[in-house]
Parts: sequence; C-alpha cells; structure tokens
Amino acid sequence: MYTEIKYLYLKQHSVTTGLTDAQLLEMANLVKVKNVKKGESVYMEDGFDSRIYLLSKGRVKISEVDDRGDELIKEVLTATEIFGDVSLDGSVSDDEFAEALTENTVICSFKSSEFKQLMQTNVVLAMNFIQHVSGKFRKLESRHANLVFKDAKSRLISFFRDWARREGSREGDTIRLNNYLTHSDIAGIISTSRQSVTTLLNELKEGGVIYYNRKHIEFNENCFVN
Repeated sequence: MYTEIKYLYLKQHSVTTGLTDAQLLEMANLVKVKNVKKGESVYMEDGFDSRIYLLSKGRVKISEVDDRGDELIKEVLTATEIFGDVSLDGSVSDDEFAEALTENTVICSFKSSEFKQLMQTNVVLAMNFIQHVSGKFRKLESRHANLVFKDAKSRLISFFRDWARREGSREGDTIRLNNYLTHSDIAGIISTSRQSVTTLLNELKEGGVIYYNRKHIEFNENCFVN
C-alpha cells in the first residue's frame, strides 16, 4: 500500500493528534494496514510478533472463549480506539480474538517493539497513547462496578446509555442507533445469557420504551440518557 494512503489513515487516528508530517511519515514506513470484512479476524498473521492495533474505520469486537466454549466479550471498539498489546510487553492472551463487526473495517498495526521505540523519541505520541490506555482502564472500572452493583436489566440500560452517547444520532427527542450487535453480543458485553437479553428487550419493547429490529434501535432520549 502506498505510503501516502498509510499516512492519511494514521493522520485520521486520535493517537497521532499533534504529530508533525515528518513524524507521521516515519510511522507510515512501519505501519501495516489491513482492510477487514464483517465477521473476519482482525489480527495480523505474521508469526509471534506482538502488535499494537489502531482502529481507523469501523467497529471491532474483542473476545475470549472460556473452558466451556462460551464467548466472553471484553470490548466493542469504534474508530479511533486502540487494542492488542497495549502493555507493549507481548502479554496478549492466546485465547483472545478480534472480529470485525462492520464491512470495510480498516486497521493500522505496528510491531510492539517498533511502536515502543517511536514513543521513546516522540513525547506527543506517548502522551496520546497513555490517554487511550487510561480510557480503557476507566471503561473496565465502570464495567466492574456495573457487575457488582446492578442487575441485568440495569446493566442493559447502562449499556444502551453508553452506546447512545458514543454513536447515537438524534431525530427530535429520539435516539437512533445502527444495530450491528446480536443478542448474544449484548449478552456477552453485560455478562448475562442471550435468553435474558431477549426477554429484557421484549419487555422494554412491549412497554413502549424501546423499538428495535435487526438494523436499528430507537428510544426516547429521556428514557436512557441522563
């Protein structure tokens, strides 16, 4: 792929905010760019090299499978988030996998060792990276608190509230979301069963709180958004 195209993808990502053209071109010479179709694996197949991934376009699901074969969804990411070896020490679980949830998903990736070297000589890049990692910790803390203090219905409502803040579009008082998640996906995110999610969604739909189909989810902003 041409260096100019790699440069443009990198420039659009928030982890490179404030970098000079020369710094972006240096990164473009090291980055790999991958276009991924919906349902395909995101991770690069280049041996045992640990990598840091920048999501430039689309949405990605990060999951693990437990001993019983059940999927645990760790994160659902949107552009422009980061994932992979965020500790930069090669400690990514062998059981973790990343799957594109949308068509034409675009991923930029670096070898962890090379990305670490870039940060050692680029304070702005290092600070941007730290902000992204801090955001991941805040999301993890919030999810843990929800598991401890909220029941499944409250966790579902919290999930919709957060989803609406990140991706919702307004039409008057109505929040509209593009629905790219299955009931199983939502169940994995809020740590309950698929059957419970289906029951709760039907309950909210019958109560007039929410409308949903395979493509869209709609609800009044006063229901979920504080």
